[in-house]
Amino acid sequence: MQQESFGKLPQGARKQKIEQSSNYKAGSFQNRIETPMMAPDVSYFSMIRKFLSDKPETYPHSKIPSVKTDLKTFSSEKPSIIWFGHSTYLISIDNKKILVDPVFSQRPSPVQYVGSKAFEGSMVYNAEDFPEIDLLIISHDHYDHLDYNTILKLNVTIKKFCVPIGVGEHLSKWGVDESKITEFDWWDSAEVFPGLQITSTPARHFSGRGLTRNKTLWSSYVLQSKETKIFIGGDSGYDNAFKEIGDKFGPFNIAFLECGQYDPQWPNIHMMPEETVQAGVDLKTEILMPVHWGKFVLANHPWKEPIKRAKKHAALLQIKVTTPRIGEPVILGEEVPSTLWWEGIE
Repeated sequence: MQQESFGKLPQGARKQKIEQSSNYKAGSFQNRIETPMMAPDVSYFSMIRKFLSDKPETYPHSKIPSVKTDLKTFSSEKPSIIWFGHSTYLISIDNKKILVDPVFSQRPSPVQYVGSKAFEGSMVYNAEDFPEIDLLIISHDHYDHLDYNTILKLNVTIKKFCVPIGVGEHLSKWGVDESKITEFDWWDSAEVFPGLQITSTPARHFSGRGLTRNKTLWSSYVLQSKETKIFIGGDSGYDNAFKEIGDKFGPFNIAFLECGQYDPQWPNIHMMPEETVQAGVDLKTEILMPVHWGKFVLANHPWKEPIKRAKKHAALLQIKVTTPRIGEPVILGEEVPSTLWWEGIE
């Protein structure tokens, strides 16, 4: 528990600010509706036993395909996105580079000798491949979204950090200058660059890097320029927040929504693929991009089940889905990949 990667719980003035939040009650942050961590008939013992059981389809048995785009020279006049597997992606908009939940370690874990290992072929990018980053957005402090090693490597290239309230304590401990950090409670909004607005919006999840939970907040975000609206989903179980956000800020040009690492044992903190699609409908998004899959095993389902189920339900609800390969650019209004690249990979 003394590993630097565990970070640090909020202290001092940051802790005092947290205690004033309407979302912080009885010593921890709370979801807006009751959110049990596990289904009623599930115990931690049975959950761990099932996760550790042999499930041959959880990992692909051959390399994940990818595209090696030169991130330092790639440019587009239109908003673009490059996905790096799981929930990491680079948004280019209005000549700004915005990186979301970067994880470029082999394992989303406090140590690199234990934990789920990245799929073969998925680690074709690293921190050294990136240009200067104007803004780094973190949705919450779990290891598959906030990676200690990646932050250390990228810190000098990042101009600004936008994170949920409390997460700044981890960054500060790891050497990030406090002047670069902006923390958000739900519904807080800021113009991070002229003409580029970010608003923190609710999510239904939890936080924590050690034995203590929910001392920092978890969040989704709305990113708005003059002509484009983007929803950054983070991790969330399904609830009415998506419709509320859609009614308040929609329609969106694209929404990034988690689609993977779900299980009936924890139905409230991650969405089933069909719920992911419904959330896209609720948000009134033109394009849905499922993320939170394609790189790590953090649940019991077959590795390509999330995208297959999401695509099937999206066809039923008539919502457009983009499915780029790792590193393959998505250019809004121009190039929206939809190949079934996972077919043929066992």
